[in-house]
Amino acid sequence: PRVWAGWVPAEPAVFPCMWAHATQFRRYDMKRTVNASVVVFAVLTGFGVAHAAPATYAFDPTHTFVTFEAKHFGTSTNRGRFDKKSGTVTLDKVAKTGSVDITLDMASINTGTANFDGHLKGKNFFNAEAFPQATFKSSRFIFNGDKVSAVVGDLTLLGKTHTVTLSANNFGCYDNPMLKREVCGGDFETTIQREKFGMTYGLPFIPNDVKLVIQVEAVKQ
Repeated sequence: PRVWAGWVPAEPAVFPCMWAHATQFRRYDMKRTVNASVVVFAVLTGFGVAHAAPATYAFDPTHTFVTFEAKHFGTSTNRGRFDKKSGTVTLDKVAKTGSVDITLDMASINTGTANFDGHLKGKNFFNAEAFPQATFKSSRFIFNGDKVSAVVGDLTLLGKTHTVTLSANNFGCYDNPMLKREVCGGDFETTIQREKFGMTYGLPFIPNDVKLVIQVEAVKQ
């Protein structure tokens, strides 16, 4: 009798038992090859999902505000905001990573009182002429489950840079019915000591602590 491929018989009538085993082996080998291909495909596609590129979000200026609060001689609270701001956010919900870049126009400070605005923009405080911009840059997002709980980054003010942590009081994403896009945002806050940035006017009678509150919503691009 003739034998092919070492032990696979060419004529089943001669070695019926060997032929049956060979046929079963070929079927098993083919099934194993198909299963291996499926596993490889799943791994590759799964890898693509798990490591998808972060989505980019642009600030919605109508729902994004940066405000500050400072005690006035230990009594009432002075509040103001920066009307001109811009920024972008990147967010990878699967990898739980992100980054943010915020720029403030210091000359756009608005307390509702023009004289007070002028005083704050002057050399004693924000010195907007010499330092027209303040920035916050971060590449470290802290998550609690699926939600951002804090953002750690570098705040640059009056030419000095210090690391601050913005705590999230609220964070979420939703599909905006008018924009037809996903929007993510929340309320973030931190307290800084202004003397660290060289703003020492009035200390200690005018308190050192300044609370920053950032209300942000950003639209997926």
